Amino acid sequence: MHDLWPVTLVRLRSGASPPVVEVARPETFEEVVGLLREARRSRRRVLAMGGASGVCGALTPEAGDLVLDLSALDRVEVDEHDLVVRAQAGVNGLELERRLNRRGMTLGHLPASLPVASLGGMVSTRSAGQESSRYGRIEDLVLGLTVALADGTIVEARARPGTAVGPPLHQLFVGAEGSLGVVLEVVLRVHRRPEAVLGRGWRLGTLEAGLEVMRSAMQGGLRPLVLRLYDPEDSALQGLEGWSLVAAAAGPPALAEAEAAVLAVLAAGVGAEDLGEGPWRSWLEHRFDLSAERLRDLLSAPGSFLDTIELATTWSRLPALYREVKAHLARAGAALCHFAHPTGQGCCAYFTVAGSAPDETAAERTHGEVWRGAMEIALRHEAAISHHHGVGRARAPWVVAELGGWWEVWRRMRSALDPECLLNPNGVGGDGVR
Repeated sequence: MHDLWPVTLVRLRSGASPPVVEVARPETFEEVVGLLREARRSRRRVLAMGGASGVCGALTPEAGDLVLDLSALDRVEVDEHDLVVRAQAGVNGLELERRLNRRGMTLGHLPASLPVASLGGMVSTRSAGQESSRYGRIEDLVLGLTVALADGTIVEARARPGTAVGPPLHQLFVGAEGSLGVVLEVVLRVHRRPEAVLGRGWRLGTLEAGLEVMRSAMQGGLRPLVLRLYDPEDSALQGLEGWSLVAAAAGPPALAEAEAAVLAVLAAGVGAEDLGEGPWRSWLEHRFDLSAERLRDLLSAPGSFLDTIELATTWSRLPALYREVKAHLARAGAALCHFAHPTGQGCCAYFTVAGSAPDETAAERTHGEVWRGAMEIALRHEAAISHHHGVGRARAPWVVAELGGWWEVWRRMRSALDPECLLNPNGVGGDGVR
């Protein structure tokens, strides 16, 4: 019982025995409360599990731990008038999107792991979807949460379009990886599906040219449905050459056409070659092909390693960050990168690295060196060490450096809500919060 952290998969591939844990599948909030209270009495650690699609080791229980399989919490209520959905934590992301689509709506949150990810998991890792440039990240969509605290207390969701009665405390749990409480239910804003979607692709000469199109679009007030830049190695996987940009505009036909025209002007302004609708249609068809679930198959060969590392920084710092991380990863194996989730201030650089080693020990050692170098480079460039995959065990050694003075705030808050540190010991910095 574990997530898709590549280190775990490599260790199991080498013959390591998985730990013996207890798995409970509660069907009601009251059952969750009972399990938490019993775990507290017996000082037993508890890890909440959704779709187990995480890739950072947040779900890596040890012998004797209790895993809460929340998949039975799958109720959904939709309010079409207010454009609000109330859904329980175990709801599958793709199934929720399909239910909304049938009623002419969309959540607008479509990460690559959508076919296997749960709603609670996406909230707990603070994820971002492929259409974040239009609809925002998961934290922008969450209006309220129902959470079970470590002592079994349930805090009910209070969904409001906005409030000034203190900070939005439910946001404490968005990205907490289950270490502050167990997310039971989420209230989210949803959207009408756009009447028109117009997408196409371009070939560009340089990284800087592609980033300039993205920056100009976001700072110019556009709300593209999709805006993604691929480096030559990543472009080659899609049958394209050089730097490639895929973008789509959406909305009422007149608005979508106007935004598409502006995107075309921006691309032409940096000398981009128009490739027509082909790259967009191809991307749309294969957008979920690289779901985290495929890691099991891709890591089946002895000695192989494969991982993704998503960082984020400002527009001005992106070129240097990209070049240094890419060079570091290329020393270990095949390295590629794409840029996505743009805002007016910057975007995410999403790296993939794959290679092979003589044996499993060497594979794990090389994988560790890949991460160590990438994290140190990110910190040196003042980049976020995680954009939307979370922290887990993969990034735990660098959390204190990332948070700086805010680490003490996080430590005190976690200790106050869970003084015995029984909730997910792998969440946001590990159990070093004591």
